[in-house]
Amino acid sequence: MRKIIIASDHGAVALKSEIVSFLKTKNCEVRDIGVNSDDPVDYPDIAVTACNEFKKGGYDFGILLCGTGIGVSITANKVKGIRCALIHDLFTAEMAKAHNDANFIAFGGRVKYSIEVTKMIEKFMDTKFAGNRHLRRVNKIMDTEKSRE
Repeated sequence: MRKIIIASDHGAVALKSEIVSFLKTKNCEVRDIGVNSDDPVDYPDIAVTACNEFKKGGYDFGILLCGTGIGVSITANKVKGIRCALIHDLFTAEMAKAHNDANFIAFGGRVKYSIEVTKMIEKFMDTKFAGNRHLRRVNKIMDTEKSRE
C-alpha cells in the first residue's frame, strides 16, 4: 500500500478532495494535512509543513496544490531533500518520475488542464525511476543544496 501526503492552500480545496477520493480507490493511504476551507492561507506555510512531514519518512511521495501549483512547487524545492515537479500533462508526469525521481508533484486548483489530474497522478504512480544516467543527474540536482549552505 502506498502512503501519500497531500496538502493544499485555499485555491485548490476542491481539487484536493477529488485527488484524495481517487487515491483511496487505488488503495493508497492518504495523509491530508489541509486545508479544507476557502479561508485564505499562505501557500509557503502549507508546502513547508508537508515537506517536513514527508522528510520524517514513511511516505512514497507527496502532492502539493495551490491556485497554480507554481508557488507550492517553488517553495517545496527550497526544502532540502525535496524534488517537486509541476505537472501539466502525461509526459511531464512520466518524466518527473522516470528522469527526475520527483518525490513531490504539484498541481493548480485554478488551472484548466487538458487531461484529468487523476490521470496524471496515475501515470506518475505507474512509472519507475529509470536510474542509470538519470541517477547521476538527480545526484547533481541534490548536490546543488550543498552549494546553498
